[in-house]
Amino acid sequence: MRALQTATLLVATLGAGLMAGLFTAFAYAVMPGLGRCDDRTFVQAMRNINRAIVNGWFLLAFLLPMPLLVLATVLARNGPGRVALPWILAALVLYLAGFLVTGGVNVPLNNALDKAPAGEGPAAPAAPGDPGGRSGGSRAAREGFEGRWVTWNLVRALAHTAAFGALGWALFLHGTAGAAGTAGT
Repeated sequence: MRALQTATLLVATLGAGLMAGLFTAFAYAVMPGLGRCDDRTFVQAMRNINRAIVNGWFLLAFLLPMPLLVLATVLARNGPGRVALPWILAALVLYLAGFLVTGGVNVPLNNALDKAPAGEGPAAPAAPGDPGGRSGGSRAAREGFEGRWVTWNLVRALAHTAAFGALGWALFLHGTAGAAGTAGT
């Protein structure tokens, strides 16, 4: 039972860490970089990213932690790693919050961006006082997407990062509980 609990915690922690890293990278690198693009380029790049990311590797890393966190909760409640239970529960709540933000806000925004008219041909040149060339045909699509998506991506990045931290601490507590249990034998 202890080996199953350890493996469950390790894989859930790995998945939470991968999601925290992905969403955080979007927050500090991808979106600021795309923010420097003209509207047409921004919209096309986000459409390509949103289509490419829905693949088996992403879905495995994104979906697998949820059932593993539920299993880790049950195992900790009924097994030797009870000391880690509050941290596992905290991670479950935080991961679920980030998961719900993704499904409830970011994915619908992605879908709306995919369906929005983006304008054809080259991006319009920058207007006076508009150094980024944001007066292109994709302006409305971008304006309806970028600010909300960036804000809610930050929320989910923080939630997944906090879940990852809570799981790291749960693993530590689980390990020290196991070491204490074997020290007396």
